[in-house]
Amino acid sequence: MTRAELERASNLLKEAAEATDGDVQERLYEQSDQLAKLATREQGPDHGRLARHMTVLHDLAEDLDGDVAETVREARSEVLEYRKGVPGV
Repeated sequence: MTRAELERASNLLKEAAEATDGDVQERLYEQSDQLAKLATREQGPDHGRLARHMTVLHDLAEDLDGDVAETVREARSEVLEYRKGVPGV
């Protein structure tokens, strides 16, 4: 089972990473990889894990400009959309 929103977020972050370089690129690829794994693992992530990803994505978007920042914000929105359906909290 894949979690479509997390998969889309991962793809968006990969796209953003390819448009950057250095430390930011590495951080974007890392987030992309982690979300890709969460999208396909048997048990879905909890609210806390998703909140941590959302915080990192918020911080990354604040450090970026233009289309890349918008792509990261879009990825964060996908994570938020998935999180709305997670039971608890």
